[in-house]
Parts: sequence; C-alpha cells; structure tokens
Amino acid sequence: MTIRVGFGYDVHQLAKGEELWLGGKLIPSELGAVGHSDADVLIHVICDALLGAANLRDIGFHFPDTSSDYKNIDSKILLRDVVKLLEEKGYSVGNVDSTVALEKPKVNPHIEDMKAILAPILKVDEDAVSIKATTSEKIGFVGRQEGVAAFATVLIQK
Repeated sequence: MTIRVGFGYDVHQLAKGEELWLGGKLIPSELGAVGHSDADVLIHVICDALLGAANLRDIGFHFPDTSSDYKNIDSKILLRDVVKLLEEKGYSVGNVDSTVALEKPKVNPHIEDMKAILAPILKVDEDAVSIKATTSEKIGFVGRQEGVAAFATVLIQK
C-alpha cells in the first residue's frame, strides 16, 4: 500500500452581507466569507491538501477564480470533483485533520454537522474527519474579525 500526506492552508476575508459557509454548512453570522465560489474555507483547504497529496497541483489550478463556471459554486461540488481526481489516480481518502481559525461565531456547535456533510463526499466514516476550531485570541486578521483561516492535513492511500 502506498500512502501520502498533504497539507492545505487558506484564508478568506470577512465582510457584512456575505454568507459564512464552513464544511458545507451555512453558519449564522453577521460577517461572511468573501470569495469567487461560496468561499467555504474549510472545504478549500481539504481540497488543497488532497490535491497536494496526490501531486495534482492546487484548487486554483483546477477551479480558477477567473472562470465564470465556478462563480458562487457550492464548494461541496469542488470537493466531489477532487475526490474523483484522486480516484482516477487510484487513491482514496484515509483521513482528514483540520482546524478553522475564526474569532466568532463559535464553530464548535457546528462540527458534528460538518463532519456528517463531509464524510460521505470524502467516502470515509465520520470518525475519519477531524474538525477543530480555535480563535487567535484577538490577535492578527482573524482576531480583528477581518478574515477566517483554515488548515488541513490529509492522508490518502493507494
């Protein structure tokens, strides 16, 4: 068996009048993420980590923000397409470990729902999807509520 790991990092600016999507779930919030797609920072880092592990470049390469095809697209569709790309190379997802950095709203109450949304798309058990949440203690762009950041590490196997 061949195993590989991948890492992803992404940030999105926060602004009034935007929706906040995390892990495929709409989170009630005064501020939402700005982006070409639905700006789901958690799904984007998982996509990047999976693509990196399979040596398939990055999310921007496959789904460029210069293409109208991806304007306001549901990021769950992008994740499904990434899983298909992995399968074409003979890989499957082993597990995901991720962290969302957001000052508010609190992410923890939504984690189980996000895991339930992501696991079937990734074709893994919910136990293989770890989502953690943190703040940045009011420091930096996350702390000032100017943006949201996320990190993910994945294992894929052939």
